[in-house]
Amino acid sequence: MRYGRFAIQPDQSTQLIGLIVCLLLGGCANNDMSDLKHYINIVKARPKGVIEKLPEITMVEPFLFQPDELRDPFKPVEQPEQADNTETTTGNGLKPDFDRRKEELEAFPLDGLKMVGTVDMKSTLWALVKASDNTVHRVHVGNYMGKNFGKIIRISTDKIELMEILPDKPGTWREQQTTVLLTE
Repeated sequence: MRYGRFAIQPDQSTQLIGLIVCLLLGGCANNDMSDLKHYINIVKARPKGVIEKLPEITMVEPFLFQPDELRDPFKPVEQPEQADNTETTTGNGLKPDFDRRKEELEAFPLDGLKMVGTVDMKSTLWALVKASDNTVHRVHVGNYMGKNFGKIIRISTDKIELMEILPDKPGTWREQQTTVLLTE
């Protein structure tokens, strides 16, 4: 190997590198630690701080939970159609028939029901309604559907018209006409 004017053999190159490293590290061996000792003396000379006392622990009064008058969170919230039969009717005297046996489509909210077609049987037009559980039901005028006591009043080839009975003010009810359109 050749470095400038010097020719060095391969076994000599490792010796040369070792010599250079020793010379460089030898220059770092400065035992002057006066800066460090001076800083330590300054830190030790600082006045000692006062440790504050811990705050006094105050006892907190325990809270006694009495759920006697609260709603049970594990029971479903009562819906208007599940109201008691004992409600008094005031105003217009309109109220749903709570004694009537519920039909299958009254278990679904109206927005979970879709009209998917019609069938004409014996000059009666039936509507085909698909529930949110993907079951198709056949209904005609006079059947009920939806959670608000919706009675079917008219069926055409493109829509079902219902008359719902909704709670208005406490103890009063009102009618509202609703339409379910053909979707498929």
